[in-house]
Amino acid sequence: EFSAQGREIQERIVKKLRKAKIPLIGPNCLGIIRTSIHLNASFAPSMPPKGNVAFVSQSGALADSIIDWAIEERYGFSSIVSLGNSADKDVSDFIEYFAEDKETKVITIYIESIQDGRKFLKIAGTVSKKKPIIVIKAGKTSHGVKAISSHTGNIAGDYEIYKAAFRQAGIILAESVEEMFDLAKVFATQPVPKKNAVAIVTNGGGPGVLCADYCSEFGIHLVELDNATIKELDRSGVMHPAYSRSNPLDIVGDALPVRYRVALDILLAQDYIAGLIVIQTLQAMTEALEDAKIVIAAKQKHPDKPIICTYMGGKFTKSSFRYLEENGIPDYNDVRKSAKAMAALVSRIKK
Repeated sequence: EFSAQGREIQERIVKKLRKAKIPLIGPNCLGIIRTSIHLNASFAPSMPPKGNVAFVSQSGALADSIIDWAIEERYGFSSIVSLGNSADKDVSDFIEYFAEDKETKVITIYIESIQDGRKFLKIAGTVSKKKPIIVIKAGKTSHGVKAISSHTGNIAGDYEIYKAAFRQAGIILAESVEEMFDLAKVFATQPVPKKNAVAIVTNGGGPGVLCADYCSEFGIHLVELDNATIKELDRSGVMHPAYSRSNPLDIVGDALPVRYRVALDILLAQDYIAGLIVIQTLQAMTEALEDAKIVIAAKQKHPDKPIICTYMGGKFTKSSFRYLEENGIPDYNDVRKSAKAMAALVSRIKK
C-alpha cells in the first residue's frame, strides 16, 4: 500500500479527480454516513441513530465499532466520516464543512497525525469559536507514534506540541473515546451557562462531596447559597430537618420526588445560580423514574440553564436514566464525569 509505485498511482488518481472537481476521501477508509438522509456510503453494516454530533475519524475500524456502540446506547450522530489516508480531503476540510452544517452542534475527531498544521490551526481556530471541537489524539508515546507510521504511513509529531496547538485553536482535548462522547453529549443537549456559578443537589452526602472535589479540580465555581434561598427552602415544609443548607445541597437519603422538585425549582429560580448537577443515589424509598420526570419538568421551566445528572445505580435505575437521555438531559454514571461535562460547558463561556 505504501510502496513508491502505489503512491504514484494514488497521486495520479487524486489529480484526475481534482481536475474533475470530484472530492475524494481515503484510501484505506470506512466511508461516510449521513443519518438524516439515511445515507450509508460505507462498509458499516448498520447506521447509528440520528443526532447532532459529527464524528471524523482517521481510523475506520474505530468508527465501525462506535456505530455498533451508538446503536446499543441510542447515541445520535449527524454524520460519521472515515478519512483514512486523506489523499485529497483531510480533517480540516471536514471541520470547515461541519461548521456550517445546521444538523451538527458539536464536532468530535479521532486524530493520529495532521498533514498541514497551518491549515488545521487556521480553520479549527475559527470554527471552535462557533462550535465546540473535541479531539482525542492517538500517538502520545513513542510506541504509539511507531504504530501510527505502521497504520497509515504518516509521521506523528510530539504530543506536547499537539496539545499546545489544540489549546491555541480552542480545541477540547479528551483523554479517551468515552470521555470525548461524554463531553459531546452535554454540548449536544445543554446550553452554555451564562456564568461560572453552579449548584449541586444530591440525596447522598458522599457523592455530593466527591462531586464538589471534582468541581474544584476542574475549575467550577460552586456558589454559596444565600440566606434568602435557605429560608425559602426552610419554608417549603418538605425539607428534612438535617438537610445541608449549603452547596452541595444534600436533601438527605429519604428524599421523595416532591423534595427534589422543591429543591430544583428554588435553586434554578435564583439569578446567581447558572447551572445544576443533580445526583441521585438509589435508596429504599427512592422513586427514580419520578425523580427523572421532576428534572425534565425543571428543565422545561429553565431552558437557558444547563442541568446534568448522575443517577447512580444499575438495574433499578436503568429506566430513569434512559428517560433522562431520551428527553435531552445528559446522565452519567459517575460524578466525575458530570463535573467534567459541566466544566466543558463553563469553558465555553465568552470572556
